[in-house]
Amino acid sequence: NTAFLLDKGEMLCRHYKHNLPNYGVFDEKRVFAAGPVANPVTWRGMQLGIMICEDMWSRETARNLASGGAEILICTNASPYDREKHTIRLAEARKRVQETGLPLLYVNSVGGQDELVFDGRSFVVAHNGQLTCQMQGFSEDVILTQWRKGEQGWECSPGFMDTPKSAEEDLYAAMMLALRGYVEKNRFPGVVLGLSGGIDSALTAAVATDALGANRVHTLMLPSPYTSAESLEDAAQCAQLLGIPLDILPIAPAMGVFDELLAPLFSGSKADVTEENIQSRLRGALLMAVSNKHGQLVLTTGNKSEIAVGYSTLYGDMCGGYNLLKDAYKTDVYALARWRNAQSRVIPKRILTKAPSAELRSNQTDQDSLPPYDVLDAILLRLVERQQSVRDIAAEGYDMKTVESVARMLARSEYKRRQAAPGVKMTPMSFGRDWRYPLTNGWKG
Repeated sequence: NTAFLLDKGEMLCRHYKHNLPNYGVFDEKRVFAAGPVANPVTWRGMQLGIMICEDMWSRETARNLASGGAEILICTNASPYDREKHTIRLAEARKRVQETGLPLLYVNSVGGQDELVFDGRSFVVAHNGQLTCQMQGFSEDVILTQWRKGEQGWECSPGFMDTPKSAEEDLYAAMMLALRGYVEKNRFPGVVLGLSGGIDSALTAAVATDALGANRVHTLMLPSPYTSAESLEDAAQCAQLLGIPLDILPIAPAMGVFDELLAPLFSGSKADVTEENIQSRLRGALLMAVSNKHGQLVLTTGNKSEIAVGYSTLYGDMCGGYNLLKDAYKTDVYALARWRNAQSRVIPKRILTKAPSAELRSNQTDQDSLPPYDVLDAILLRLVERQQSVRDIAAEGYDMKTVESVARMLARSEYKRRQAAPGVKMTPMSFGRDWRYPLTNGWKG
C-alpha cells in the first residue's frame, strides 16, 4: 500500500494509497490507514501522478493529480485475477484517461498468494485511449518503454503487445502460477493426490505436473470393491502419459475393519451413504499419511459444482491442503482438459467421455443425485456469481423445482465449504474470501 519513487540511489518520495477497498477479497480498512489525497511528484522536470491500485478505480485521485499538473499517470497494483478482471481493469484505465487527457501506465504484480493469483498484464494507455503496450499474463518480465513529449503531451512509443489467449489457456495458466506459488513459498517438496481415473483428478495431476515438474508429483490409486477396471486402467494410463509415479493401495481391507468395528453400533441399519463416506475418508487418511511422512502437500480435487451443492465428503475427498479446481465448474473442467489435450495428450480419451462417478456404490453416477452438469452449472452461475433470485432464474426458462433444489443444496452445504481447502480464485465470486455466508439459516426451507 506504499509506492516509492527511486532515482540514482535516492528515494525521492513515499506515497500512500488513498482509496482503501473493503469489498470482495479486500479488507484493507481493517489493516491500513488511508493516505492523503495525492499530489504530483517532480521527477527530472516531469510531473508524475502516482496512484496505487484502488486509487485508479475512482475518479477523485486521477482528477486531483491532473488538476495539480500531472503529465503521466502511473498506477502500481496487486490486483488479483479473475476471468473478467483484465477487461474491467482496461475499461477503468480508459475512463481515467478520458477524464484527465493523460496517458496511464498500469503495472501489476505477478504471482500466487493463498487463494489469489496476480496475473501481471501490465499495460500503457495513451492519452487518446489506445493501448500502446500490453505485457504477457502470468509471467514475470521487465520491458523498457520509450516516451517523448509531443503536442498532445507525453506519448509512449508502441511497444510489446501480447496476443490474446483463449479463456482455457488463461485459466490453466492461473492454476499453474497459483500452485507453484503456494508450493514453493510454503516450502513443500512436492504434491500428492489421489488419481481416481476420473476427470477432476486427471486435470489436477496435469496442472500439477506442468507447474512443478513430474519429479514433484506423486499419485495414489486407492481402489475399493466398487472401483471399475476402466478406472484402474485410465488412472494408470494418465500417470504414464504425464510421466508421474502411481502407487496402488486397495482400501478393501480397511473397509472390512471399519465394518467390523461399527457393526455393534449399526446393528439393524441398512448400508447407506455412511458406508460410502467411510470409503472416501479412508482415502483421505491414506493421502494425509503419505503427506505426513514425506512432507508433500495433498491436493484435493473437487470442482466448484460439487463444492457448491455439497456433493463431497467432509474429511474424505475434501481432505487436502490446496484445491486447484475449487473455482472451476464441472463444465470448465472438461473444457480445460480438452484444451490441455490439444497441446499434447495427457488425459486418456475415455476419461473425457465416460459418465462421471464417485464409484462409492455399484453402478453409481453423479447424475443419480444431481441435474446434468450443463444445467447445474448454468443455475449455479446465476445463483453464485450473478446473485440472481430463484424466481428470476426460473423466468429465464429453467425448471423452478430444479432451481429451488439447487438453491437449497447451495445453502445447506456452507458448513462443508467453510472447512474446505483453499483454492485459486478464477471467477468474480469464488467460494472463500469472496463468498461470505452464515452457516446457520433458520429461515431457509
